[in-house]
Amino acid sequence: MYYVYVNDINIAVYDLNPSAKKTVLFIHGWPLGHKIFEYQTNILPKLGYRTVSIDLRGFGKSDATSGGYTYSQLADDIYKVVHAIGLKDFTLVGFSMGGAIVLKYMSLFNGYGVSKLVLAAAAAPSFVQRPPEFPYGMTREDVNKLIAQACTDRPEMVTDFGEKVFASNPPESFRRWFNDIGFSASGIGTIGTAVSLRDEELFDDLKCVRVPTGIFHGKLDEICPYEFAVFMNEKIEDSILYTFDYSGHAIFYDELKLFNQEFLQFLEE
Repeated sequence: MYYVYVNDINIAVYDLNPSAKKTVLFIHGWPLGHKIFEYQTNILPKLGYRTVSIDLRGFGKSDATSGGYTYSQLADDIYKVVHAIGLKDFTLVGFSMGGAIVLKYMSLFNGYGVSKLVLAAAAAPSFVQRPPEFPYGMTREDVNKLIAQACTDRPEMVTDFGEKVFASNPPESFRRWFNDIGFSASGIGTIGTAVSLRDEELFDDLKCVRVPTGIFHGKLDEICPYEFAVFMNEKIEDSILYTFDYSGHAIFYDELKLFNQEFLQFLEE
């Protein structure tokens, strides 16, 4: 792990197999950190890939700030990291809120350096319902409750949120591992990004994606409903929808073997 100083903050970067010719950049979701991709970054370096994971500002070991948790600012942090370490021709992966942030990256920076895009259980194009055109997802009131709980009892909020992530029934040890990642975030970063999840939308950003895109989504997702994926698949021209019939939001765990198999196939195509 090393730090890259961008926009007056330190961003934690986890860079495995840096001499490899093929690179995958992972962007985590809410309220987590880079460790959520452990079961992908364990195997990809052995298959000849360089994996770069970051903790977004306010999460993991990256600096927390009083503000700067908009999708645009987080995308700009990523852009500066990409420049600083010289990434080119890489696959950009965004999970959950990370999916929303990478879409903003594609829009703001014309997909700089990106050769392929992966949207995994992405919180896009809108995390909250925007009827009548987009009646899917949580309500603003639902997110307001998460924010209020994060302000008074963040550990309980993370634990309650984690209960809705899995379609399977993982052992208690795995739930503790998942929750611990959420506990490692700062309170201010957790709250600031929740506000962005509630307030921001990316309908116009979808048309800015001009690279092959894999949309990976669980049919049983209670956080970001499957309809999100169907909508994005219709709007992103060169996209493929990979459906996981028995997965919830945690497609990296619920159908881990199948997810990694399909993910690797997309990388190799």
